[in-house]
Amino acid sequence: MADKRVDHPTGTETVGHEWDGIEELNTPLPRWWLWSLYATIVWAVGYTILFPAWPMVSGATAGVLHWSSRGQLEQQLAADRDKRAPMLRAIAATPVEQLPNNPALMNAAVEGGRAAFRVNCVQCHGSGASGSKGYPNLNDDDWLWGGDLKAIHTTITNGIRNPDVAETRQSMMPAFGRDGVLQPAQVDQVVAYVRTISHQQPANRRSAAGAQLFAQNCASCHGPDGKGGRQVGAPNLTDAIWLYGGDEATIRETVTNGRSGVMPHWAGRLDPATIKMLAAYVHSLGGGEGANGAVKTAAR
Repeated sequence: MADKRVDHPTGTETVGHEWDGIEELNTPLPRWWLWSLYATIVWAVGYTILFPAWPMVSGATAGVLHWSSRGQLEQQLAADRDKRAPMLRAIAATPVEQLPNNPALMNAAVEGGRAAFRVNCVQCHGSGASGSKGYPNLNDDDWLWGGDLKAIHTTITNGIRNPDVAETRQSMMPAFGRDGVLQPAQVDQVVAYVRTISHQQPANRRSAAGAQLFAQNCASCHGPDGKGGRQVGAPNLTDAIWLYGGDEATIRETVTNGRSGVMPHWAGRLDPATIKMLAAYVHSLGGGEGANGAVKTAAR
């Protein structure tokens, strides 16, 4: 251009533009920078040829190498499955109550159950398995249906009160007040008796009347002493462990309207080895029982 000139202090030609007396030097880019730019262009073209790159309507170009992160993940998962397969086969072939006879197998089952618990059980029982209102704490030694490995395995397999599973744990807490079996005053008397045998309040006139009502209506499931019955999943009413709460209002709600919580059955949803591993993990939390029903001390 005619208006270009050479800047005498630097000896560099200007680009021919001027803003308020300020001119721009036509300084060429460094060669290393240009070669780097050309190299990145070549690399980008090569990448789009070799790997998935260009989005299409229902996917992306596959690339001549046919590589994908999803395929790489599948290969890694398959390798992991192959690595774990012998142990899983051994767990599946071993009766759940015999797992403790093989410490290595039991430890593997506990670790596998720990992972499965985080995926399938924490939504109800919590990440630490301490439960919440209506969901049992799996760390203590208070079990509605039994706390040995076989009993836990049966509960996980068949669930509780699942109408579509013939072998499910089945029981029903009647709605004594709602169904008119007991009048409101009688409900209060039963509540007073339950709070007395659970050592929350001293015996009084209402609890004395409630004792007779309890014997007539509740002892068939909870036992004459109120210590529960595992055959029907009836809780022990004499300790300080409560599934829904042991305050007066909550016990009254329970006696009035009953309880019928449901636990999912995992047979068909999880493979047999995973169910055994879940049973082993729950049993290891601290409240699991030995085969004879005795409370065991578990290594944490």
